[in-house]
Amino acid sequence: MSSSFSPSSSSTGGGDSLVPFGWDTEWEAAFAPYAERGLVPGRVVRVDLGQCDLVTESGVIRADTTYVTPNDPLRVICTGDWAAVDPEGSPRYVRDYLPRRAAFVRSTSSKRSQGQILAANIDHAIIAVSLAAELDLGRVERFLALAWESGAQPLVLLTKADLVPDPVGLSYLVQDVQTAAPGVRVLPVSSVTGEGVEEVRAHVAGGTTVLLGVSGAGKSTLTNSLLGADAMAVQAVRDIDGKGRHTTTTRNLFPLPGGGVLIDTPGLRGVGLWDAGTGVGQVFSEIEELARDCRFHDCAHQAEPGCAVLAAVEDGSLPERRLESYRKLLRENQHIVAKTDARVRAEMRREWKRRGAEGRAGMEAKRGPRATWRR
Repeated sequence: MSSSFSPSSSSTGGGDSLVPFGWDTEWEAAFAPYAERGLVPGRVVRVDLGQCDLVTESGVIRADTTYVTPNDPLRVICTGDWAAVDPEGSPRYVRDYLPRRAAFVRSTSSKRSQGQILAANIDHAIIAVSLAAELDLGRVERFLALAWESGAQPLVLLTKADLVPDPVGLSYLVQDVQTAAPGVRVLPVSSVTGEGVEEVRAHVAGGTTVLLGVSGAGKSTLTNSLLGADAMAVQAVRDIDGKGRHTTTTRNLFPLPGGGVLIDTPGLRGVGLWDAGTGVGQVFSEIEELARDCRFHDCAHQAEPGCAVLAAVEDGSLPERRLESYRKLLRENQHIVAKTDARVRAEMRREWKRRGAEGRAGMEAKRGPRATWRR
């Protein structure tokens, strides 16, 4: 496959195997019922309104998505899906898609708090963080929580490392991010000097990788470096704040020269959690480990006696910023889940009532016994 492949290409070189796009024996077995109906497999490389581009054994085709656009936004077809498509016709229709092995999902920025799937069937999630702007560790933690929840293996890239020429200063930045990403590799890269690019290329050589980050993080430039071609347009970043405009406007899937495929995504303004309790626990694994030694099993790590987490903050082994971020993401995730889960809503109400009762009891204890007045 050519490294300059794009969804607009008219052909993949008819007859090419789908293996470079992730097709394997498990997908083939799952597709068997559709093959019996005469449908053909294809992987979605781009989705537009009402249509999508898919790579098939006969080339890149465009198909109508009328049959895979349910009301649930988490069930609409997405870049990375393996689909069952009409073998011929005009238009050709996507009839269904195979159950996903993994998916990166975030909460939309709308007040309806709907989930939005950004990429399907991913093995790796690369989070691009630009060194042209001040580090936002809280945002890194959000991305990581969603990445872990998706089932993908995360990797944090500190892009534009050439803007930090001092090796000591760069090492400190890497260490700062490592505190927010336990168990995750943090790698400085530069598409200008080539630093770290070969290591990234080796990392993504197998499986499907989704590339994530805010606008101006250098995702499109990195994509071009990995592809060895200018497949993505690149725009300048504002010097005043390091922010960029949206260069990528759709999610695109590309085969990589060294193997594997890459899904490039538009810059994300918001990174809302979506039922990511397991992911949050993974990002803050050291806090959850400490919590096992708390006196109370339901310790909220606020002011409870015998709290191992607060003790770690007190002795400096746990940064207070980490605990505050942990609390914030847990609250946010609980509220998101509660909007669609009646059981969680009921648990939250009971917890509010319990804490309210404890607060009133504490105030009464501080006031002392009430005086008894008689006429």
